[in-house]
Amino acid sequence: MMKTVVIATKNKGKIKELLEEFTGLPIKVRSLDEFSDLPTAKENGDSFAENALIKAKFYSQQTGMACIADDSGLEIDALNKRPGIYSARFAGEASDDQANNHKMIDELNNVHCVESSARYKCALVFYDVNGKIFQTEGICEGTIKIVPSGVNGFGYDPYFYLSDKKSMAQLSIREKQIISHRGEAVCKMKKLLAGYLL
Repeated sequence: MMKTVVIATKNKGKIKELLEEFTGLPIKVRSLDEFSDLPTAKENGDSFAENALIKAKFYSQQTGMACIADDSGLEIDALNKRPGIYSARFAGEASDDQANNHKMIDELNNVHCVESSARYKCALVFYDVNGKIFQTEGICEGTIKIVPSGVNGFGYDPYFYLSDKKSMAQLSIREKQIISHRGEAVCKMKKLLAGYLL
């Protein structure tokens, strides 16, 4: 029996990655774009895990369906682990990837830094209408550089370099899922959901 699960994001990059990763599970995925006039969850947690739980619970209650939400972001050591939980809105509430990347480069320039150790973090939460909760997380270590490379991915990916000197934006979706923070969290979640749904 197929279970409908709402993915609590309108970010097409995230949806595409999650859709591919959850292949094989008896779930039908819907995105927030399919629901009109939904209020926006207030992400006022102090961590990725808290924000993911807030979103998953909120949109499950709003839609009456099981929900998966993630909260993820970038921690740059040279910027005291910022932008962190503010990664998606680093340049302001209505900011986009380009604005956020410009702000990141400006801040790195302000501290006279052309590259810094950094990590992507992801917290993923599944919240069902019966109150069942699963929570996983993933981390991907790398280096932020002020010179971008690659056209794939989204967010800070062109500036986030891995140990093999490739940026995250130079990877295919499959390559990215194998090593990324979200890929790690989703892989763990898929195992938990398989035990729950199959």
